[in-house]
Amino acid sequence: MAVVKPFCCVHPARGLEPEIAALPYDVYNREEARHAVEGKPLSFLNIDRPEILFGPEQDMYAQEVYEAANIRLRKMQEEGSFVKDESPVYYIYELMMDGRSQTGIVGCASIDDYESQIIRKHESTRAEKEEDRIRHVDVCNAQTGPIFLAYRSHEQIQKIIQEIKTREPEFSFEAEDGIRHTGWKVTDCNLLEDLEQAFAQIEHIYIADGHHRTASAVKVGLRRRRQYPDYNGTEEFNYFLSVLFPDNELMIMDYNRVVKDLNGLTMEEFLGKVSEKFETFLLKGHVKPEEKGQILMYLHGYWFRLVARPEYIQEDPVEGLDVSYLQRELLGPILGIKDPRTDKRIDFIGGIRGIEELKRRADNDMEVAFAMYPTSIQELFAVADAGLLMPPKSTWFEPKLRSGLFIHEI
Repeated sequence: MAVVKPFCCVHPARGLEPEIAALPYDVYNREEARHAVEGKPLSFLNIDRPEILFGPEQDMYAQEVYEAANIRLRKMQEEGSFVKDESPVYYIYELMMDGRSQTGIVGCASIDDYESQIIRKHESTRAEKEEDRIRHVDVCNAQTGPIFLAYRSHEQIQKIIQEIKTREPEFSFEAEDGIRHTGWKVTDCNLLEDLEQAFAQIEHIYIADGHHRTASAVKVGLRRRRQYPDYNGTEEFNYFLSVLFPDNELMIMDYNRVVKDLNGLTMEEFLGKVSEKFETFLLKGHVKPEEKGQILMYLHGYWFRLVARPEYIQEDPVEGLDVSYLQRELLGPILGIKDPRTDKRIDFIGGIRGIEELKRRADNDMEVAFAMYPTSIQELFAVADAGLLMPPKSTWFEPKLRSGLFIHEI
């Protein structure tokens, strides 16, 4: 059963949350990150992406870059921008986007639960991306970005959350993107115990977003165990910073595809091959796909609705995904995109950018665009429960958790 424990949280001093909180490090490239911190000296992005503290010629993976992150973090603590709770607590963290609320519990999950697959994953990770966060966590002695975890909704946990949300929050602010972030601290000993025991009744929890951060935190913890062979399991490096959300409050957005060319085919030849694997309908306008099995395609100024043919649909948790069907029946055999992880002819666009972004790209630097129906949280659970992995870029979660609001020292 799942272990989710309270911890002594390092967090912004009251009132500084809007100035410190930042989007996750991996939503920016280097230049975007540099631009995002202009005029924002307290932005946590200076710590999460410390290469922006150096000139553009600086090797972003050099040891001095990670050391600069640690120096910046400790300096902000010394100056009082960050403070640390004196005793272990949970936080309740609500994100409000377009009138929709999702509320999670901030605590620390167990690296042993990850190793034993009580915490389940649905994506593969890349070693070079892991190494970056391993070094960041190791040098800073802290996990600075929470892992986005999901669990099947639990009545007792929801009752506790609702009770705490009637109280005065520790912070509440609206970020530049219009998303409101609100946090409550849980200090009552009885509630702390109730939450910990309630999570102990949950059989599995799932990584929704943050596979690289999770793998990195676990590897740092295992490394510390080797360094300190007399560890007893209570040390903070045995746990990693998480925010856990109930499945019924989560929204996965579409993750769409654009391709640079038609692999040498004319438009007529391409549409002929597509119609063998999809029922194809020319649309007068365009709307998003309405249900699983539908894909919208934009090509040379026209919108088409593609409907998966029943004889090509598979029941396997992975192969039954719309993104798998598109890859297996169209992108691979027709457009020659054999490995979407490495092929430079394909790009991926998160649903938050809107369907007009697909049209813009296909009219400019690409040739054809595919708008997907979103993968569901239940499909994600099914893949993870089967011990399988989703294709790349299958899920886009919104809203994004902010880094810098909660830090776990190890």
